[in-house]
Amino acid sequence: MCGIAGFCDFNNNFKQKSKYYTDILKNMRKTIAHRGQDTVGEYLDENIGLSQTRLTIRDLKNGNQPIIRSKGGRYCAIVYNGEIYNAEELKAELSLKGYKFETTTDTEVILYAYMEYGAVSVNMLNGIFAYAIWDSSENALWLFRDRFGIKPLFYTINDNRIIFGSEPKALFAHPDFKAEIDDNSLREILGLGPARTEGNGVFKNLREVSYGSYFYFSRECKKEITYWQLKAFPHTESFDETIAHTRWLIEDSVKRQMVSDVPVCSFLSGGIDSSIVTALAYRYLESKGQELNTFSFDFVGNDKYFRSNSFQPARDKPYVDIVLEKYHTNHTCLECDEVRLADLLYDSVDCKDLPGMADVDSSLLYFCSLVKKHNKVTLTGECADEIFGGYPWFFRPELYNANAFPWSVDIRIRESLIRKDILKRLDLKEYVNKKYSDSVSRTPHLKTDDKETLKKRKINYLNIKWFMTTLLDRMDRTSMYSGLEARVPLADYRIVEYVYNVPWEIKAKDNIPKYLLRKSCEDLLPSEIIWRRKSPYPKTYDPEYEELLKARLREVISKDSPVLEIFDRSSIIKFMETPQDYGSPWFGQLMCGPQMLAYILQINYWLIKYSLI
Repeated sequence: MCGIAGFCDFNNNFKQKSKYYTDILKNMRKTIAHRGQDTVGEYLDENIGLSQTRLTIRDLKNGNQPIIRSKGGRYCAIVYNGEIYNAEELKAELSLKGYKFETTTDTEVILYAYMEYGAVSVNMLNGIFAYAIWDSSENALWLFRDRFGIKPLFYTINDNRIIFGSEPKALFAHPDFKAEIDDNSLREILGLGPARTEGNGVFKNLREVSYGSYFYFSRECKKEITYWQLKAFPHTESFDETIAHTRWLIEDSVKRQMVSDVPVCSFLSGGIDSSIVTALAYRYLESKGQELNTFSFDFVGNDKYFRSNSFQPARDKPYVDIVLEKYHTNHTCLECDEVRLADLLYDSVDCKDLPGMADVDSSLLYFCSLVKKHNKVTLTGECADEIFGGYPWFFRPELYNANAFPWSVDIRIRESLIRKDILKRLDLKEYVNKKYSDSVSRTPHLKTDDKETLKKRKINYLNIKWFMTTLLDRMDRTSMYSGLEARVPLADYRIVEYVYNVPWEIKAKDNIPKYLLRKSCEDLLPSEIIWRRKSPYPKTYDPEYEELLKARLREVISKDSPVLEIFDRSSIIKFMETPQDYGSPWFGQLMCGPQMLAYILQINYWLIKYSLI
């Protein structure tokens, strides 16, 4: 894992001011040094500058970047962030074609694959990645991103110049690009946030390479090309074959993602998803005589204050203990208190360059910083709910029939807090409705799908394209802020492609959420775990946290703070005086009333940090 940055300009010869442009590359790289500080490197030629800061996971001594290779008078240079899980197979194939490898990194495999097959080589990769390749034979820059946008890659273009980086802050370190916002920025933050439109960087003139796409930049041509998208196809396997196929895919994905030259750990919540990943990782390491580190998360005070509700029916800790009775991992339970949780709201904005999931982000940010003290690489159970159908909106007719994003059906709570003049100008409802309708219109489906099947496909597609990618972005940014590489085995594109086309009556047999996942892995875990009712990422229920947020927000709105250019002071006060219902989320199962207060605090900090208003 790494952070990458760079620029390309066909109207400049960077070598004429080599020190100046190399210093810019270094400054860009330093802003994302948290993504990995083991080694660094820059490359500068006439029209191209590349920079990288590296977290060493494979080939700890010889894998420094940028990597530059030449063949037949052509040279190519790469900077890369990610992990490729089928690198050894590709390496064997490329070796037969005469390529000589100087490292054991997957970076060199990607570069040689590009030199042999061209841009289509990206289709051969199984992994999480964002990389830039400069090709001297075409005098062109290529920016590649993985199928679900697990690894970030932002860019901005002005005529014949492009600036790019793993995070927006890297671009802001370039003297020719400044952080600015416009009305569409506010529509993203206020209407869709903490999600955002695919490819939209929120800041003015900031884009992100779309999921499953690459961007081609030369003097003559600037275009984004989609190399992968989800497709519908008939499912021809029997019930038993489907169960077996799913199990094989999951096992193979976890096994592949154990590849590393440093120890791999796992997050263990006691839920189905992380428990399955942990069980398979444990078995893999046990066969090699190695031990697995596992980590669970909770909040100080939840022993006393936890309140069961429809979205979070039970605490995780008792279920973690059940898993540990079967798999004797080296386990650590991590806790966060309410003051640290509130303080880290601002670090969460720093790590994402945007307001995010409030304390859902800040707690994960803190937990990842603690895990990094033990391990550099972790496996997570992210994405099973989106892929296998685990959320309430897959089953509650009032949600999946709402003709709206099911995790955010009603935006009136947000609208009630916004100044009327701003609300009128932005027309959030129209903006959000258009994003929804545009998305569902692209749902992959078969002509033979009946009405109910098509509806299930639409909600499944929305979850993969919006909710899942939002959570994946959160995982990358909060983990990499501490230089922790988070891998997501259940988001292997082969699993997503296959399960998307499994009929709902198998995927959720007897109307049981994630039935296919549970059934395919039921021998791995005790029944109390495998058939456990879903419980989302934990939150603090300590009333002191909510009071702390209110005190901080009162202080903010007592002054002429930037956030009051958007939000109405009296409406915020009224909202704070209203008892908050933890069982009525406004963004999925993750964000309730207290998170709305925290979100406003984050927006205010964001506006100040980047001098946006």
